Amino acid sequence: MAKLHSALPWRKIEEERSIVSRYRVQLNSILSVLVCLFTIIPFSGSNQLDGLQFCAYGESECESSSSTKLLIKGGTVVNAHHQEVADVYVEDGIIVSVQPNIKVGDDVSVVDATGKYVMPGGIDPHTHLAINCCGGLESVDDFFNGQAAALAGGTTMHIDFVMPVNGSLTAGFEAYTKKAKKSCMDYGFHVAITKWDEVVAREMEIMVQEKGVNSFKFFLAYKGIVMVDDEVLLQGFKKCKSLGALAMVHAENGDAIDEGQKRMIDLGITGPEGHALSRPPVLEGEATARTIRLAGFVNVPLYVVHVMSIDAMEEIAKAQKSGQKVIGEPIASGLALDDKFSLLVRPCLRIMCSFMFRYVMSPPIRKSGHDKALQAALSRGVLQLVGTDHCTFNSTQKASGIDDFRKIPNGVNGIEERMHLVWETMVESGQISVTDYARITSTECARIFNIYPRKGAILPGSDADIIVLNPNSSFEITAATHHSRSDTNVYEGRKGKGKVEVTIAGGKVVWEDGALKVQPGSGKYIEMPPFSYLFNGIEKVDATYLSSLNAPVRRFKAAI
Repeated sequence: MAKLHSALPWRKIEEERSIVSRYRVQLNSILSVLVCLFTIIPFSGSNQLDGLQFCAYGESECESSSSTKLLIKGGTVVNAHHQEVADVYVEDGIIVSVQPNIKVGDDVSVVDATGKYVMPGGIDPHTHLAINCCGGLESVDDFFNGQAAALAGGTTMHIDFVMPVNGSLTAGFEAYTKKAKKSCMDYGFHVAITKWDEVVAREMEIMVQEKGVNSFKFFLAYKGIVMVDDEVLLQGFKKCKSLGALAMVHAENGDAIDEGQKRMIDLGITGPEGHALSRPPVLEGEATARTIRLAGFVNVPLYVVHVMSIDAMEEIAKAQKSGQKVIGEPIASGLALDDKFSLLVRPCLRIMCSFMFRYVMSPPIRKSGHDKALQAALSRGVLQLVGTDHCTFNSTQKASGIDDFRKIPNGVNGIEERMHLVWETMVESGQISVTDYARITSTECARIFNIYPRKGAILPGSDADIIVLNPNSSFEITAATHHSRSDTNVYEGRKGKGKVEVTIAGGKVVWEDGALKVQPGSGKYIEMPPFSYLFNGIEKVDATYLSSLNAPVRRFKAAI
């Protein structure tokens, strides 16, 4: 079969059953103390990836196990709007053909997918690998082991957030490029904007025109650290619009959160429960509404990251109904957890705080009911794709805020668990179809960030980033077997049906039969062009608005 010469441009909580027995009975106080004593044991530094098979640069074992020709045979090929029983033939990392009964020679490796789904590899739009925060703490998952965990869970690309260095986007980009040199799967970058001046404006142009960045994030939270005010937001929105870059926001009211935190401290609530109490859903809803209105004023598409509450979701739905282009991104923890799992609804005795630290993230995990509402919004298309906000710290790092919840490093895991959790939560429950699953875990992300159909599709010419998912196979999530360097897992004990049995990245089998084969440096940086489909029609809206002003208006001086 001829090669394709194409110039096409281009995912141990089982409700903590073992600890709280689904809260049908009171938590035994002695058991609580034992559990908390266990979880407060300092992190040993061990790597869950140890003992699994890795391939260093140039190792022959890796090379011999990864043929440049691959046939995935007999599965149901699932794209965002269509599924069919077909074979998928791959050469040199590119999908060459998708059709039934493809005949190949003996030099082709074969993956038998009979009775299983063959789908685009997951794309996680929201991760924080090797991020520095909280007085010098660095998250434990870097661009190698974090990506290895992703591959074991069926995610074949992620988009990470570049944080500026002393306000400089260029310095930040260079720092993250260096961090990503050991990548073992494809990745892209968003860039955060934390201040505004002419240098930042010029650097935004460089990021888009020379560095392959097409999205910028603005924080409305974390006052005094990365939070921006409305003036910066407006200037940034205008620049995003002119560059064809997507404006992204972390929507929580940072000023009100600061006041809420002071209120908790004054009340003597210093444990992890103070985190969620100081930033209630109304503050997420307010910031979401304000940002949507400012984006509408500028007429720029908007992407709201980690939507965690009904309050924020309803503002997004309202804007979409009026015709505004707003993307809503829920994350795995918001869909699969509520505050009962984390014990954050209970006052924190010092001995119990270490257990609760693991769930601290922003916006926080919400009360029961928000999760179901977010699931329903995802099934209706109000929310369009699923990320993770993967940002992992070990128990010792989390315990740095044992006397003050404001010092707890924020973040939970999810880059490895996302694909399984979305399948179990959304597909197994009957809320979405298999094709919808491909869309919300992969295809829509590729479309939004303008790399479709290179990514997010099983089509001739697309990159061979593919998973084989067995709907009849079961999974269980536990820190004992996950591939993150974190010593805890917020989904500990979670079980379900629908398991990723094979992951193919760049045309090579990297996860099969529970074995992970990854090679540092094999991942590629994916440049993302500006002006995605979300910008279609922007000029027409602008023209209509200008026409309605009847400008310029001639005025005459009044006679004296």
